[in-house]
Amino acid sequence: MKNRQFNSVLIVGGGVCGLGIGWRLAQVGRPVAVLEQREVGPNSLPAATWASAGMLAPHVEAEPGEERLLPLLLESHARWPAFAQELKEASGIDVGYRTEGTLVVALDRDQVERLRFQYEFQRKLGLELTWLSGDAVRQREPHLSRNVIAALYSPHDHQVDNRQVLLALRQAFLAAGGVLREHASVAEILVEKGEVQGVRLISGEILHAPVVVVAAGAWSATLPGLPPEARPPVRPVKGQMLALQTPPDAPLLRHVVWGRDVYLVPRKDGRLLVGATVEEKNFDARLTAGGVYTLLRRAWEILPGIDEVPIVEMWAGLRPGSRDDAPILGATPVKGLILATGHYRNGILLAPITADAVSHLILTGETPESIRNFGIDRFHR
Repeated sequence: MKNRQFNSVLIVGGGVCGLGIGWRLAQVGRPVAVLEQREVGPNSLPAATWASAGMLAPHVEAEPGEERLLPLLLESHARWPAFAQELKEASGIDVGYRTEGTLVVALDRDQVERLRFQYEFQRKLGLELTWLSGDAVRQREPHLSRNVIAALYSPHDHQVDNRQVLLALRQAFLAAGGVLREHASVAEILVEKGEVQGVRLISGEILHAPVVVVAAGAWSATLPGLPPEARPPVRPVKGQMLALQTPPDAPLLRHVVWGRDVYLVPRKDGRLLVGATVEEKNFDARLTAGGVYTLLRRAWEILPGIDEVPIVEMWAGLRPGSRDDAPILGATPVKGLILATGHYRNGILLAPITADAVSHLILTGETPESIRNFGIDRFHR
């Protein structure tokens, strides 16, 4: 065997959740190393975090069947303002936290009926939403199409720049004393007699640790060495996206805008993100003509002004989806092996509470009440 290294905690996965947990541990002096398992995109940054849109939208995204998940989403959402400020102070990087709110628009009568159902359902959950006419929503966003005939306004659904969040977390983690191992693909999770021993890298190097956190996103279930009872039921869910460049001093939108199977997210630098498809394509992250065309057509129907603006980037990411679309957080039947995966479309939103809850579990041995319903045991009952 090659060189052995010893760390108190190893985190497999260098996305927003893995780095967030690592940062919290490093802040209190716990030795911790983050292993970047899979990397894509500029600066070798991880797939799901780099590819997302950074929306913090538990209100407008609340759906029937997900009532059990909503309190976790709302609690994490409430932590974001302080989390963003703390990240800025620790890293010197502004993560682009914006509070203009979110609009959900309807373009025809069928969409209005669906929007009305959504409005009534979410209001019954106690969520603050306002119904707007087409004229009223265009007072907020003058460039919206004349075909927009109704909308919901959610003042508390915000956004951050997910790429800046990731850069800030990396910087904060390193500044706190954490160790970041880039391009450190894991060949095997080492388990012996029901206890985790560490990991073996594809280079042959063995890293010993009494605690290993699996935060490898869509790849979490593919890690060799995980016993069946500790293997999270996580699969990749493909999402294609693109970015348009609008003038920073004359943006086409201020709010995040949702339409039928499309959303538009404005950034401070004038970029306008358009996303995202939802595709069960295993690990195929290639862009397709149909996916890009559909996004552009639906975005244009809502915001005709994009017709003349340039496309500056196109990409696809892989969301880590679980069987019930809720995260898998907490201890496993293997002593010392902890899961922080399966966040699906809520990875950025759930970053603060994932970091706080999982680090608390590691430091105290106690599972916080907030994540007790989201352990892997729910799939084995």
